[in-house]
Amino acid sequence: MAILVTGGTKGIGLDIALAFATPGNDVCLNYHADDAAADDARAEIEAKGARCHLIKGDVGTAAGCKAVIARVHAASRQLDQLVHCAVRVVAKPTLEITPDELAAAVAVNGLALHSLVQAALPLFRPGSTVFLLTSRGGRMVIPNYAAIGIGKALAESLVRYLAVELAPKGVRINCVAPSVVETEAVRALFGDKTKGIMQHAASDNPTGRAVRPEDYTNLIRYLASPEASFIQGQVIYVNGGHNMMA
Repeated sequence: MAILVTGGTKGIGLDIALAFATPGNDVCLNYHADDAAADDARAEIEAKGARCHLIKGDVGTAAGCKAVIARVHAASRQLDQLVHCAVRVVAKPTLEITPDELAAAVAVNGLALHSLVQAALPLFRPGSTVFLLTSRGGRMVIPNYAAIGIGKALAESLVRYLAVELAPKGVRINCVAPSVVETEAVRALFGDKTKGIMQHAASDNPTGRAVRPEDYTNLIRYLASPEASFIQGQVIYVNGGHNMMA
């Protein structure tokens, strides 16, 4: 089994990669710049018995996406799971984001999904699955989140279009939207407010706690299994019911 996780050397992406890091599996971790974090991630993956392939590259361009998939192809003849988790943060109010900043963010946070899937088509097999990590910020306004939220909204729509074309090939695609997780991107967005936001996410949740890695990794493992073969083109929230509250 082979999996590619963009943004896979930290945070949610690494959590997902570790969930599939079993002996004999090829785990491909794409990252943009942080070599030290990538080396640490590889050590964690290999400690679980999987083969880890670090792929440094920018998925913010179609050429970059093609180069990443070419590296995956060099490691494996097929791609069973493609997880798009990479994110580009621009922590500014919408009216302060320059057009170039917005375009660069949307390229990573939204359009990259199209380029990755298109490049990976020859590696997919019946049963292969694609995942977009999204958030409620794609459907509602969060301060300083526009550069991510607009890209996520675009990508969620793209997932529905791709689902219709991938389904006849036996390939599925879905969106998974965890509750807020304290990642590097979240800290970049909210700065010294991060701790309070995390505490609020737990105390205000109807389930009575914050999200845990196993909450979304277990869902993704299920969605990647044959038991979920009829789930296609959906956005599934993993937040204890928090999205239902005003």
